[in-house]
Amino acid sequence: MKDECIDTIIGLCLTTESEDPIEIIRMMMAEPFCHMHGPEHHVMVGSALLTAYKNAGGELDLNEALIEMQSRGKSVPGGACGLWGACGAGISTGMFVSIITKASPFSGESWGLSNLMTSKALGEIGKIAGPRCCKRDSYLAILAAIDFVNEHFGVNMIKPEVTCIHSGMNNQCIGSRCPFKGEDE
Repeated sequence: MKDECIDTIIGLCLTTESEDPIEIIRMMMAEPFCHMHGPEHHVMVGSALLTAYKNAGGELDLNEALIEMQSRGKSVPGGACGLWGACGAGISTGMFVSIITKASPFSGESWGLSNLMTSKALGEIGKIAGPRCCKRDSYLAILAAIDFVNEHFGVNMIKPEVTCIHSGMNNQCIGSRCPFKGEDE
């Protein structure tokens, strides 16, 4: 990812007061750097979650957390969903939990929670099957994380109903199989 993309993501996150990670990621998705599919989603999911978590009362230094999210998220390549068997949006939720809990390879409970979060997000993504849709998978990962954070950390981010606004731009759209299918599709 280019530095201006990262600057835009961090700038958006540091200026919004939203507790809704879907609203936050949609602001990022509207930016020119965001493609229909691409590894920028691996950074955007965790960044939206960190921001909503902080705005909903979660304890963390948001600027420091966002910088760490950029560093980690950029390391997950495009196509990881099919080539590694682990969607970057799902992995990003585990990074998010790892950052808020300060997990490391040597941690106990926080290490487990980070991996459990990733597995929950990947489970939701995997239930739908492919082909890829970075928007759908980002929404699925975020919704799984909202519930997980409420259950494990007692922080209540806003969980909206999500309707797809991107299907017309996605040549691989699964249409009626998508849980976010719009009324006009």
